[in-house]
Amino acid sequence: MRSRQQRSLKFPGCLPLLRVFCSELRQVKAERQEVNQTLIGVIPAGALSSLKHLQKLTIQQNDLLETIEAYAFSSLPRLSSIFISGNAALKKIGAFAFYDLPELTEITITKAKHLQQIDRGAFRNIPKLQYLLISNTGLNMFPDLGHIHSTSTAFILDFHDNSYITEVPPNAFRGLCSQTISDIRLTRNSIERVASDAFNATKMRKLFLGGNTRLSHFNDDAFAGPSELVVLDISHTALSSVPDSILASLQRIFPPFGRLMKAELTYPSHCCFFHNMINNRSLRHKLCSNPQAHTDPHFFSARCLNQSSCSPTPDAFNPCEDIMAAISLRVLIWVISVLALLGNTAVLLVLLGTRAKLTVPRFLMCHLAFADLCMGVYLVVIATVDMFTRGKYYNYAIDWQTGLGCSAAGFFTVFASELSVFTLTAITLERWHTITHALRLDRKLRLRHACFVMTGGWLFSLIAALLPTLGVSSYGKVSICLPMDVDSIIAQIYVVSLLLLNVLAFVCVCGCYLSIYLTIRNPSSAPAHADTRVAKRMALLIFTDFLCMAPISFFALSAALKLPLITVTDAKFLLVLFYPINSCSNPFLYAFCTRTFRRDFFLMAARFGVCKTRAQIYRTETSSCQQPAWTSPKSSHIMLYSLPNTLHSIDSKQDF
Repeated sequence: MRSRQQRSLKFPGCLPLLRVFCSELRQVKAERQEVNQTLIGVIPAGALSSLKHLQKLTIQQNDLLETIEAYAFSSLPRLSSIFISGNAALKKIGAFAFYDLPELTEITITKAKHLQQIDRGAFRNIPKLQYLLISNTGLNMFPDLGHIHSTSTAFILDFHDNSYITEVPPNAFRGLCSQTISDIRLTRNSIERVASDAFNATKMRKLFLGGNTRLSHFNDDAFAGPSELVVLDISHTALSSVPDSILASLQRIFPPFGRLMKAELTYPSHCCFFHNMINNRSLRHKLCSNPQAHTDPHFFSARCLNQSSCSPTPDAFNPCEDIMAAISLRVLIWVISVLALLGNTAVLLVLLGTRAKLTVPRFLMCHLAFADLCMGVYLVVIATVDMFTRGKYYNYAIDWQTGLGCSAAGFFTVFASELSVFTLTAITLERWHTITHALRLDRKLRLRHACFVMTGGWLFSLIAALLPTLGVSSYGKVSICLPMDVDSIIAQIYVVSLLLLNVLAFVCVCGCYLSIYLTIRNPSSAPAHADTRVAKRMALLIFTDFLCMAPISFFALSAALKLPLITVTDAKFLLVLFYPINSCSNPFLYAFCTRTFRRDFFLMAARFGVCKTRAQIYRTETSSCQQPAWTSPKSSHIMLYSLPNTLHSIDSKQDF
């Protein structure tokens, strides 16, 4: 039988490759083909090209098979699986052997101890490949995998037990898969080095290097580019360190560093990865942590092995916690941010949508609402990032705090805060000027004056918000993106100056309201019972400003002077509870509670067919107020700007 098989290899008329299976190969509709235990020596180009319906091909235990030539598996449009195993004499796989196979999902090459060469480009254009196994071969060079271009979302590369592979070369996996690779398994080879850029532009979730006992070094640039690695297995290797660039996303590592004594990393958040492991690794944890334990010999022999150190250690600015550490903070920040967004958006829509003439108070209120709206945007950004990084913020801390997102959030909050304070001061000064000069029409503030003032406010707020992005302080010092970096003198001056200006603005507001109250409490000008009402209104305005300003300024000044009284964790409570108070309260104190705003709101709603009756009431009241005869300018201006009318203006917070 053996001599008959050998003779059949030379017999013409069938495929030169498999004359012993000539009758089977003529069944061109076969979906499965096994080439097992034959005496063939070469699989030439196009050997199976007649099998257009072939889906699974097995080439196994062909003891004389030495070469799989270029284009050996070409023209097989439905082929989905190739299994090559136990071909003891196999030495070479030619270029383009696995070329342009649109349905191929699985390739297995194993148990080929004499296979020393897989030509470059052997694997090319296999878009649906999901699994590639190369194991137990004699390869001495890492195969070229850069032209596979798989689009699979669950690609697995299994390259193990190849005893002559000593290095993972640069760009070894670039072009392997356009999606994130599920697993790269390089276990039990003889890898000694991982070259620079070995995993360049390679997105993978799991990397297994276990069993490479000679592997002692990772090049620092081996993982160039953003890392998505979450599992790393370096068990049974000689590695003593790993590149810190992969730690940002890493969630699990093997072995679990049972003997780790020291870790020197780049950022404090990197050490958070080791925090729980280091704190809970002692052999007799309960004994070590028991304050009542006796110091007998057994206690000392147990030795708490929490001697590991990690630097830089998490500090007051970068604790190992989420952006919003407490559940109460997470709830509050969403409530406050939504209120700020909705309230100030409503104010802007009404003020800009009304047909009434644009007055100075209305103009200033538009700026105040816009500033407070920006504060709401900042709070939403912080709350959203916290929601997506909850429980694993240390994995994202570096990308967030050093990225454009944190800089943009910090810019929004400083700009919004300074513009809001400036506008509140301008509104108060305008109110004070109008009341104290009520009988002087020639000194009335015009819209052009307000435009000039607010131009200065915008320039000041923009400069204040831009400085940290230009190196004066920094938004990336803390997770909430506030300029808390006071390491340099210029940064200290910047932070202290902003805080003192805000305190000065608050003092100015208090002084103006005190002057207003003293002006309108004259018994000849206003009823006595109105004094109490006006005082309460002013007290509410001052109290909200004080509640927003005092805690923030006090603790921020102490921190700026490097005498911090609270931690960043405590500062987050101030951020959520006190910092945005004005942004939430201003729409109510300066808009919703005023008669003029309610009038504008109902008049605008009536244009859309809503609240027509209420709008008509306001139209009637407005027309009746405009009916008194204007006998002369001298008499009319006294009526319009008398102190009782001014009192009514203050009592309703602000008339536009």
